[in-house]
Amino acid sequence: MKASPSTWVRLGSAVAGVVLAVAGLWAWHVARSPAAPAASAVPAPAGWVRPAVAADELGQASGVTITRVAVSGGGGLVDLRFRVVDPDRAHALHDPATPPAVVDEGSGLIVRDLLMNHEHSGDYRAGVTYYLVFENPGNWVRRGARVTVLLGNAQVEHVRVV
Repeated sequence: MKASPSTWVRLGSAVAGVVLAVAGLWAWHVARSPAAPAASAVPAPAGWVRPAVAADELGQASGVTITRVAVSGGGGLVDLRFRVVDPDRAHALHDPATPPAVVDEGSGLIVRDLLMNHEHSGDYRAGVTYYLVFENPGNWVRRGARVTVLLGNAQVEHVRVV
């Protein structure tokens, strides 16, 4: 069966519509990418805000220093590494009143669910590096993004994700 010219016109219009929709979604994705200027950063929701400290002051506030924030697991996980400098203060990391979290500054999304509900048990030791692995639903936190890390009773803003 031979297609009529009007069938080809309709098919061409449908293909053009799909191409435009894909281009629109791509433009939206690029516009919200982590490369956006820091001025567009979304602050953490009020219930999650803690006193902001510089990265080198986190040890005094929470007993730890951040060594790395990375996306892993094909984008589905956020890996937070920290070194304990004061074991007594570090125990506040798992206080139910101040749970650890990572806030994507571009969207305000809070990544707070630990992979398999894992949290450290036992005593922390000074000088040892520990980790927290958060589920990253929808791969919202991406490499190159800036995040706010909430640990214990403090937060460190504008941490680059690798």
